[in-house]
Amino acid sequence: MKILKYIFDRLMALIGLLFLWPVLLIVAILIKCRMPGPVLFVQQRVGKDGKLFHCHKFRSMMVGHNGSSVSVAGEARITPLGAKLRKYKLDELPELWDVFIGNMSFVGPRPDVPGYADKLQGEDRIILTLRPGLTGPATLKYRNEEELLATVANPKQYNDEVIYPDKVRINRYYAEHYSFIKDIQMIFCTILRKHMTYNHEII
Repeated sequence: MKILKYIFDRLMALIGLLFLWPVLLIVAILIKCRMPGPVLFVQQRVGKDGKLFHCHKFRSMMVGHNGSSVSVAGEARITPLGAKLRKYKLDELPELWDVFIGNMSFVGPRPDVPGYADKLQGEDRIILTLRPGLTGPATLKYRNEEELLATVANPKQYNDEVIYPDKVRINRYYAEHYSFIKDIQMIFCTILRKHMTYNHEII
């Protein structure tokens, strides 16, 4: 099944890049015209087996904001165009390239910055055997994470003490009970913005 997943990722990423290049081009032009600075946001993330890789996204924030790695809806560092890109997940389209070259998968835990995934302990480290994903069970459950964090007094503390441990729980279950059929279901739920049942909870 893991071989099937790997082939599926490479093939579908290639198809996605070939069919979506006009969208990628339009978004790149909009960013260049309305947000002075680089089009792409490239950052080191923790990948499979704990190895660092460069993750590619469309830039949605002002250059040189020096903000937290935890994003909150409505932050001043997120530009108006960037907010729209993030709302419809268009900022993540360049990650198709990361899937195509094998650094990411369509489904898996989201790629974390150093200091989170690379510090997993004990049996939770099974998560590091997975390639990070464009979507996944934890991503679906926390699809409105930025809006949720905007409602709490200390977003980083809430993320570190509540959201992140729950993501670890969900991603560990995903690693231990992998299903290609569930992968396909998660991809469709992501595209259609639908919910699904996973491990006896609605995500």
